[in-house]
Amino acid sequence: MGFKILGNAESPYLQMGAEIALNHHERWGGGGYPNDKRGEDFPLPARIMHICDTYDALRSRRPYKPAFDHLKTVDIITRGDGRTQPEHFDPAAFVAFEQNHQSFRDIFEACTA
Repeated sequence: MGFKILGNAESPYLQMGAEIALNHHERWGGGGYPNDKRGEDFPLPARIMHICDTYDALRSRRPYKPAFDHLKTVDIITRGDGRTQPEHFDPAAFVAFEQNHQSFRDIFEACTA
């Protein structure tokens, strides 16, 4: 839906937003959706957003799960839990997350305070 809303925009920022909306659930090794793209077949901004969205989803309460704290979220992303695995993420985005996960915590906590 986000891709349909933003896809015809003239702004390059909105065009990038459309690509992110369409592709941020794809996985580096395949098996994502909606088009089972893999590796560099989907745009870098979507590959970055994939790990950001995963962090946010794990930190946020959902009807089917509690909100996880930062350390549990980092553990799930970096070690896997059966549903989320490290190989799902662009390797460069994964390394950046490992090196900067404290910034993810700080931003998340500032936005939810």
